[in-house]
Amino acid sequence: MEIIIRPLLKNDDVPYKLLLEADPSKEIVDNYLLKGSCFVMVYKEDIVGVVIITEVSQYENEIVNLAIQEKYRGKGLAKQLINSACDYSRKKGKKFIIVGTGNSSINQLALYQKCGFRIDYVKRNYFLENYTDLIVENGIPCLDMVMLKKIIG
Repeated sequence: MEIIIRPLLKNDDVPYKLLLEADPSKEIVDNYLLKGSCFVMVYKEDIVGVVIITEVSQYENEIVNLAIQEKYRGKGLAKQLINSACDYSRKKGKKFIIVGTGNSSINQLALYQKCGFRIDYVKRNYFLENYTDLIVENGIPCLDMVMLKKIIG
C-alpha cells in the first residue's frame, strides 16, 4: 500500500468528516486548523488520514487531532501518522510531543502508549466544560482529558 503523508494544500478540501470524528466541535477544529500544521495521509488520491500539530512552547508540540478513515483502521496507519508528527516536531527542534484524549477513548489510549507516550496528567472535567453535548464512548461518559507525553529529542 503506497501511502504519502504531506501537508494539507490550499486547494485541498479540508477533510472535515475525518477531523470531526476525532473532535465533534467544528469550532475547535477550525481553531486548530488556523493555529496548527495539518498533514494528510493519501492513498490513491484519497485522504485516508489526518493529523494536526500545534506548537505549545519552545520545547513542545501537541497532536490536537488525528483520525484514520474507518475502513483503513487496524493497518498501522495511525502509528505512521504519529511517527510523522514526532519526526516533524523533532525537526522543528522540539524535545517533547504531547497528546490529549478522552478518558473513555480506550483504543486511543492504548495506541498512544504503544507509540511510546506516557500518561502525564489529567484535565479533570475538560469535556464537560468545553463541549455542550455529553460524549459517550465505549459506554463510558467522556469527562476528563488524559494528557500523554513522549520524549522525542
